[in-house]
Order: sequence, then structure tokens, then C-alpha cells
Amino acid sequence: MSHDELQHRRHSLAHLLAAAVMELWPGTKRTIGPAIENGFYYDFDFAEPISDEDLPKIEEKMRELLPTWTSFERQEVSVDEAKEAYAGNEYKLELIEQFSGEDQTLTLYHSGAFSDLCRGGHTEGLDKIDPKSFTLTKVAGAYWRGDEKNKMLTRIYGLAFGTWKELRSHLAMLEEAKKRDHRKLGKELDLFVFSELVGSGLPLWTPKGGLLRHVLDGFVWELRRRKGYERVEIPHVTKKDLYEVSGHWDKFKDELFRIQTREGHEFAMKPMNCPHHTQIFGRQKWSYRDMPQRYANTTMVYRDEQSGELQGLSRVRSITQDDAHVFCRESQAQEEAFKIWDIIETFYGAFGFDLSLRLSTHDPENMEAYKGTVEEWDEYVAKFKTWIDARGVTYEIGVGEAAFYGPKIDFMATDAIGRKWQVATIQVDRSMPESFDLSCVNEQGENERIVMLHAAIMGSIERFLSILIEHLAGAFPFWLAPTQVCIASLAEPHIEYATTLRDQLVAAGIRVQLDVSNEKVGKKIRSAALAKIPWTIVIGDKEAGGGDYKINVFGQKDDLVIASDQLIERAVEASQLPIE
Repeated sequence: MSHDELQHRRHSLAHLLAAAVMELWPGTKRTIGPAIENGFYYDFDFAEPISDEDLPKIEEKMRELLPTWTSFERQEVSVDEAKEAYAGNEYKLELIEQFSGEDQTLTLYHSGAFSDLCRGGHTEGLDKIDPKSFTLTKVAGAYWRGDEKNKMLTRIYGLAFGTWKELRSHLAMLEEAKKRDHRKLGKELDLFVFSELVGSGLPLWTPKGGLLRHVLDGFVWELRRRKGYERVEIPHVTKKDLYEVSGHWDKFKDELFRIQTREGHEFAMKPMNCPHHTQIFGRQKWSYRDMPQRYANTTMVYRDEQSGELQGLSRVRSITQDDAHVFCRESQAQEEAFKIWDIIETFYGAFGFDLSLRLSTHDPENMEAYKGTVEEWDEYVAKFKTWIDARGVTYEIGVGEAAFYGPKIDFMATDAIGRKWQVATIQVDRSMPESFDLSCVNEQGENERIVMLHAAIMGSIERFLSILIEHLAGAFPFWLAPTQVCIASLAEPHIEYATTLRDQLVAAGIRVQLDVSNEKVGKKIRSAALAKIPWTIVIGDKEAGGGDYKINVFGQKDDLVIASDQLIERAVEASQLPIE
């Protein structure tokens, strides 16, 4: 089944959901019900609240109606006819007013005894589909039109696939995802915390979580350093003027945290770093011999996300970006993009992610969302395609997924349980250099307009860690783990030797936890395993007497045996960044 066919089925099932609800609760006001990734939802205004406990009853009614839904019949109606059909439903009337401004002819779709205001996109009929291929999953709240100033509605979510087997596989993945939820593991592993006094969407990082961030950022920096990048630093606030010139103010002004100074000047907490970096480049006149200039900067940005959209580390208000910008000549852009590409492949390869590509382009039908003409964008997209072809990589097209200033290559990472995430990006920007009049002096002594490459490897460290924690189920590799080795004493006489070994490993740069408590050794080993510490070494008479170390390796059945005089060397070797 094609993607479009499946989406049409999901949209059709949203209609069936609404029909079932209307039969069970006739006084309910229905609103909208689109297809979404993996399923569908429908928003309702119920007279009395419902809960997840009502889902089996709704699902049973859907299956009862299913055999009668043999087709979807389209009916064109006038605005007045549509208003008459939905008199008393202020939500549908609002939609009718909106749609009537676009097209005086509206459409209703009928199936079984149910009809709904809709633009179309249905399957031919639902009567022949496998009734086990869909299920309802949860009840949630959702503001009408996504605006928190509007009434809170009840949203019912469903999953739908081509077959019962596909649905069952997806449900199994969701169960595994619950076990790997980064919010659950983050608490169990003591990585981060949220405080009501600090505010939602503003994570606080514990020593272990802070160490994770530091090591990951160091990994990215080392990859960049080898490609000739230099570190820069910028302030966290700026005058609005900077974003007015860059074009970000008009596009993102509603998402900014704004600051009014005592003197009446308007500032903003920075939501991105690129305009600041243009000012570093623009501090002097550059010769073509100085190009390219590569700036790297790991720093926080701030966005006024709506409370209902915040979710663990996946969606936050304080976002740490491992940001970099390359200022180069047009003739250097491909080579610089490939250097970024190399970094991305090395970084994500270290964690076993399977990467695929999406070329995110403009939407020719909505050019007011972008800077530049259709012709310019078509040229830029065509250039990107030649770069991807030169790497010999297949890709998909994401129409309308581009940044407002230019197309981009999005790297999609498939995790250990089959979910796909958009992670790193390579963006080529010819708009901002124009806005800020950025150039270099070429061989002929003339000013030559430069181009700007945006390159985020992790993108947002918070979001990347939410993905990584779930991908690895919290079991970090030795080089990254906040605690790399647990040394546990077997009994009182072994404490002195265990402490000495701890000190030797720490002096070599290894992160060690020493457990010399009075607990039984089995409990000490289980405690280290719950913390997912890569190596656990029990010190008994044999080890204290210079014998080999038998190391319990997390996630492995067999122990690792290392000679006593090789332990530190092997640990240091395992702690190195995974760079060839």
C-alpha cells in the first residue's frame, strides 16, 4: 500500500471515529479529524468528559459501523447550505467562514449514515479493510485551532496500518519505546531534572548529565577542529535590530523572549546564533586568500514554546546548539559541505545510527514563506542535488521543509527500535550574506558576495540526548558513560586495595565509582547494573594479590578478563573518542 493510500485510509477512519462518537454521544460537537503519521485523530467538544476507559466502547462501535461504509460520496454545497447543515456547531461554522473565503463551493462527504464537511482524500470504502488493522490509543486535551486562548477540546487518537501484522509490530515498538523513554531513564540514571520554581521546558543537568553533554560536545569539537574550525563566543541577548536585518524578527517574533531595558530599548534572548556570527565575520574585510572562515559555538538559545508543546528534553525552551557557520566563496561551498557531511557520518556512526537523507526544498505554491524568487530557489535546489549525486547517496524530497532562507540537507537517523528522527542538517544560505552585505575581495580586487553554511551536528543537545538515551536504552558506551568503572570491595580487608585502584584509574582520566559499603557483593553488582555502568570489578583476595581482573561488562554474558598490569592501559584505550 502506498503512503498516499494509507493516509487516505487513516483520514477515512477519522470520519468513522466521528460517526461512532456521534452515535454514542449525540449531543457532541465535532470539529476536525486529519490523518497523521501512523494514524489519525479527531477533536470533539463533549458535553461531559470522557476518558481512556471509553475507548473500547468507541472502537467497538466503529467496527460495528464498518461494514456499512462501502464508499465515500462527494456532495458540493453552497455556503448557506453548509451553514444550515451545521447550525449550532460553532466550530464547523468557523471553518465554513474560513473556507468560503477561499472557494464559494464547499464539499460534504457521505459514508454510511454519516456526513462531514471535508475537502477529500479518502479511501474508496472501509468495509473491506481488516477490522484489526486499526485501534484507538488515547484521549488527550487540545485547544481549538491550537490556540491556548480557545476552548480545550477532547482529542481521540488512533493508529492505523495496512494490516493487523503491521499494527501489532508498531504496538510492540511503542511498548519498547515506553521502556526506553528518556524521561524515565533520565530520572533512573540521575541525568537531569525539571523544577517548577525554575519553569517548565528549562532542564537542569546533574553532574552525570552535565558530563554527558560535555563529552558529546568535546567529540563534536574534536571532529570540527580537525576540519579547521575556530571557536567563537557570543552574548545571549541582542537588540531587535539584528534580527530585523536578518529577517528572523518578522518570522519568529512571536516565539521570542523579549527584554525591555531601563532606557526603553527592546532586546531579545537569542533564538538562534547565525546573525551574531555574521557580525564576527563582518568585523573586517577579508581577502579570498583568507577564505573560508569557519566558526563554531556551543551555546544556548531560547524560544517561547507553548506549555502544551513541551515534552521532556524533546521540546524545551532553553536549547543548547552545537552551532557552526562557514563563510566561504561559492566555489568552496561544495567542499565545505562535504567536510560537514564527513563529521556527521563519523559522529552518528559512533552510535550505530542508520542515516538516510532528505533534501528539504521550498514549496512553489507558498513562496511568501521564503526569501528569494522561485527561480533562485530552483537553482539552489538543483545545485544541492548535484552535491548529493556526487556522494552517491539516495534521498527523498521534503517539499516545504526548507529554512526560510534556503534549502537544506536533513539527515534522518533510524534508531534501535526503528523510529526515524531528523537530526543533523547542512544548510546553504545566500540570503543572510546579502542582508548583511558580507563579501570578500577576489583575485580581481572586487568585492565578491560570499555564501554562508549552517552546520549543526547534534542540533539541539537536549533533543539529541533524548534520542540517544532511547536509542541506547541508557546504556552508554564506555567512552561516553558518566561512570565508566565501578570498583566493589568483596569484604573489609579489600577496601584499601580497591581504593588504591580507584585512585590510579582516576589519575589516568577514568571516571570511577567506588563501592566499599557493607552490602553483599551480589547487591553491589546489581546496583552497578541498574546504573548501566560499563565495567564492574569486584576486588577480592585474588585481585588484591595481583591476579587477573574479571570484569562484569554491562550487556554482555561473558566476563572480560584483563591482566592486572594491563587494566589501566585497556581502560584508557576504551575511553578514547571513536575517531580514527
